[in-house]
Amino acid sequence: MDLRELAMDMANVVQEAGRHALQYQMTPHDLAVAPLTVDDAQFTPDVDRRLMRYIEGRISEKAFYNGFWRDRPPQCSPWQRYWCVGGVDGGVNFIRNMAEWTVTVSLFEYNENLSAQPIIGIVHAPALGLTYVAARQQGAVRIRTTPLGEKRDKVMPSMASSLKGSVVSYGMSIFPKESLRALDVVAAIAGKPADIKRVGPVSLDLCRVADGTYDAYFEPNLHRWDVPAVSAGTVVVWESQGKVRQWNDDEIQWGIENDIVASNGLIIEELSPYLQ
Repeated sequence: MDLRELAMDMANVVQEAGRHALQYQMTPHDLAVAPLTVDDAQFTPDVDRRLMRYIEGRISEKAFYNGFWRDRPPQCSPWQRYWCVGGVDGGVNFIRNMAEWTVTVSLFEYNENLSAQPIIGIVHAPALGLTYVAARQQGAVRIRTTPLGEKRDKVMPSMASSLKGSVVSYGMSIFPKESLRALDVVAAIAGKPADIKRVGPVSLDLCRVADGTYDAYFEPNLHRWDVPAVSAGTVVVWESQGKVRQWNDDEIQWGIENDIVASNGLIIEELSPYLQ
């Protein structure tokens, strides 16, 4: 099975898991958001456990490879592959009965330099009827549920070449100092883009850069628990021919905290000075 076939096969698994999560969201539940610490960023722990158990069980039946990202050994070998399975990305949106939340899966591969890079990304937004699927060197597709049936589109970023008149999105943290960094950038660029959006979650914001809804997206201090969502969305951006980097223009390092910026590749030079 090639990467594209594998990605589409796993997309079916993620969509099925998403249906169960959507049913849970539609049942009455407590809207309160519990206080979190920097080591515990789960807003939906019960749903997360169920999602991950189901998806990982199906992966074990289909293409286990070397296991799961969270269980990888300290020292890995070239060409080993690890699945990275997330829970609900956008937990606050989920709890508050908003539609913007996703279920994500990515597949990492270690290259000859022992650098792990995601090579498959699946981002499914059950309440929106949207699924983004991408595989290395195979492009990215957006699958939409419409009244006329399922529709598939090739994913391509916008052609906006200037920050002026663009549409930019940003992400915020639950931790005040981290959020201030994002808001400082928003204040600095205010008046240049036609609009600055804050909806989330990170995986969906990345995909909306990939499909041209947004021209750019930025967020500081993405943590280890964000890796499933960020890696899945990043593959979608890469395969759409968009760009994802750190704010300082370094490549993303998947084992550490990252400040990320995604763009259509055309306005990044104009946006970058505001991120320094």
